[in-house]
Amino acid sequence: MDQQCIDDALTELAKVDTDIARALPQVGSPAPRLRPSGFAALLAIIIGQQVSTEAAAAIRGRVETLLGDVSANQLLFTEDQALRDAGLSWRKVEYANGLAEAINNGTLDLAVLPDMNDDEAISAISSLRGFGRWSAEIYLMFSLRRQDIFPADDLALLVALGRLKRLEEKPTPKQARQMIEHWAPYRSAGSLFLWHYYRGAPA
Repeated sequence: MDQQCIDDALTELAKVDTDIARALPQVGSPAPRLRPSGFAALLAIIIGQQVSTEAAAAIRGRVETLLGDVSANQLLFTEDQALRDAGLSWRKVEYANGLAEAINNGTLDLAVLPDMNDDEAISAISSLRGFGRWSAEIYLMFSLRRQDIFPADDLALLVALGRLKRLEEKPTPKQARQMIEHWAPYRSAGSLFLWHYYRGAPA
């Protein structure tokens, strides 16, 4: 999604959600967050799991320097200890090797993911060890540029939605999905707005 697409989607959401209509002038539109597709993007998602944005960026930089060519083949040729020394936990080394093997043996065909619908693509990605629904949805939103994705397992989204809706507690993922059903078909833009709101919402 480019900036115009995000702005247009949020204009539509403001028409159907009074809380977005109230908050949008306060914090403005979020900037686009686009990533390339392919192995490197999926590896970056593994690296980013359960660490801060800053830590993930530092580890990703070291891993990319180590690999040179960030590809499934190159990762499989790299010693596990070297990946561990670059900052990956042993569990993430396992996930990264599993991803590379799945791509090499065709278990995950990256070329056909863009032709799948959202549910099919989420199922294909989340079938890999280390990739839950959140990881698959992040890939669909940022790498495949899907327009109607809401990663309801994302803690920041839940906190932001609770603040936006002036709830006493953050909603559960199931509650959140129900609360934003009327955002379709613009739930990706709504997700971007919630992350933006999480960082800049007025006290």
